[in-house]
Amino acid sequence: MDQTKTTLRYGMEPGLRFAQLLDGQGGSRALSMSEMCNWTPADGIAWFHLERDHPAAAAWVSDKAALDPLVVEALIDEDSRPRVEQIDDGLLIILRGVCTAPPDEEPIPEEEIDLVPLHIWVDEHRLITLRDSGHYLTALRDIRVALDKGKGPKQAGELLALVSEKLVRDIEPVLDAMDEEVDELDEMIFHGDAGAVRERLKLLRRRAVQLRRYLYPQRDALNRIEHEDAPWITERDRLRFREVIDKLMRYIDYLDAIRDRTGILHDDLSTVISERIAHSSNRLAALAALLLPPSVVAGLFGMNVGGIPGVNDGWAFLAIVGCVTIVSVATLMVLKRINWL
Repeated sequence: MDQTKTTLRYGMEPGLRFAQLLDGQGGSRALSMSEMCNWTPADGIAWFHLERDHPAAAAWVSDKAALDPLVVEALIDEDSRPRVEQIDDGLLIILRGVCTAPPDEEPIPEEEIDLVPLHIWVDEHRLITLRDSGHYLTALRDIRVALDKGKGPKQAGELLALVSEKLVRDIEPVLDAMDEEVDELDEMIFHGDAGAVRERLKLLRRRAVQLRRYLYPQRDALNRIEHEDAPWITERDRLRFREVIDKLMRYIDYLDAIRDRTGILHDDLSTVISERIAHSSNRLAALAALLLPPSVVAGLFGMNVGGIPGVNDGWAFLAIVGCVTIVSVATLMVLKRINWL
């Protein structure tokens, strides 16, 4: 994407990330907060994107958006499980998208990437989206770039379908990164630090479970949108939703495969650790076996009692050392034969 030709402004007013008025030809123009407050359906289809946890945004949704109180409560509530509810002629939707860093900031580390909630109200005349401050969704920026170039959506149903499509699209790089990490851990199990592998494997399994926790209900939510009888959702939009659902199902299967592979790696890691412990135990047992004959002889001849042979003979010490050496060498050969050394 050419950053020099597309300069988008965000957060110029408190609580408002951006507001766009679609021209019905694929383009749009930006609206200020005051223009947004004075907007009417006669002005055209509008897209308002706000910060859910900002007081100014909550005040606009409550007082200026002319929404049902149940919709207002759901839009500014912290509940973030993907779902869809039809209320009158509109849809209340909660979806999840991949949180990324803005273009001018450092990328978010892979282990910290998460799916963040996007609260949506959409009807024939407008799309209202809210997300928490501090989060950034590349999917929404891409749509704004398309609108800036005159190649964006022309009506509300198409805009909603495009938002869903972009949100699901951004999940694929996360799954690819997780799959590559599984391959890396597979190589490290037999040659790397078991402690480091175990820690990374635990985090990877936890991330896979967390992602699946939201992707499965998101599939059901998108499936319900496709089958809603809202007149502003065209047949072309429904086909687009169907493709998004199919792609999301492939991602869920992909995630299940990653989870299964991490389970196998965990079993392999446990086996490797057990083998290493057994090998260390064998070495300790072999060392004890090698030291046993000298210890027994030293104990017997070190007793302070009468009758110990060789006390008055000069050759006795050399004879004992020779016998101990022979027994130790024989023990060493036996241990090697049984693969303890």
